[in-house]
Amino acid sequence: MNGEPPEPMVVPASLAGERVDRALALLTGWSRADVAELIGAGEILVGGRRVARSRRLVGGEVVDLLREPTAVELPTGEPVPIVVRYADDDVVVIAKPAGLVVHPGAGHVHGTLVHGLLHAFPEIAGVGDPARPGIVHRLDRDTSGLLVVARSRPAYDELVRALAAREIERRYVAVVWGVPDAPRGIIDAPIGRSIRRRTRMAVRASGREARTGYEVREELDGTRFALLDCSLETGRTHQIRVHLMSIGHPVVGDATYGGARPDVGVDRPFLHAAALSLRHPVSGEVLRLEEPLPDELEAVLTALRRPT
Repeated sequence: MNGEPPEPMVVPASLAGERVDRALALLTGWSRADVAELIGAGEILVGGRRVARSRRLVGGEVVDLLREPTAVELPTGEPVPIVVRYADDDVVVIAKPAGLVVHPGAGHVHGTLVHGLLHAFPEIAGVGDPARPGIVHRLDRDTSGLLVVARSRPAYDELVRALAAREIERRYVAVVWGVPDAPRGIIDAPIGRSIRRRTRMAVRASGREARTGYEVREELDGTRFALLDCSLETGRTHQIRVHLMSIGHPVVGDATYGGARPDVGVDRPFLHAAALSLRHPVSGEVLRLEEPLPDELEAVLTALRRPT
């Protein structure tokens, strides 16, 4: 940094309608937390005025950045075990185990997937947000499965664009309590931060657009449970878990959203990112990967299939 404020930015048409915090994170490479901090301090102006971080931008508006974020300690490589399912010079696809946090944050300053990636692929340090290099989407700590990571700057930019354009297909497997009335459907309900408990998300009219598709693959243990395939059209925090709870079918084992009950032997949400399909961000080749259920979820599924 040279002590001078960054140059003003003009909102491109492609980001019209986006929240200020997300749009500026995409434009600057800063983390959304840093952008939110600057907005709260009045250091980001839109049209010469202070705004809330949830303010939606209009194409052509001028954004003044009065200063850059305060420097923070960036993550460095640590020998965190990671399982690589695909890798080339631009892309890495990881099979994330349950319990592994994706990137550093409050309470998780070491031992994250990002630390492991920096140890195995040190060049990722220069890709995307320096606080979470290479990361273009996330999985919850207790969700297992496939996660795509950018290894080069061109790949990062294209993957971010493709995710925003809903061109990357992500299929999840979940076991829920009860069987939905419709064998397949779309849950279209906005998601925002819960008013009662700020660490949770909730369906809220003022939230961000969120759409989850589901299909019942199998009924289990009579009609006590159902095995679902779920697909994401958007990528909100805890989206599948919140949406399934909202229709009365919480994910089995999900203590946060009403799915933890004593008579099923699983101590985390039965939710697994099972398949990923995308065009390679540089070559254009179609990549399709699948990841089987981890042993602990397969054992639960086998038990629920046994006749009672």
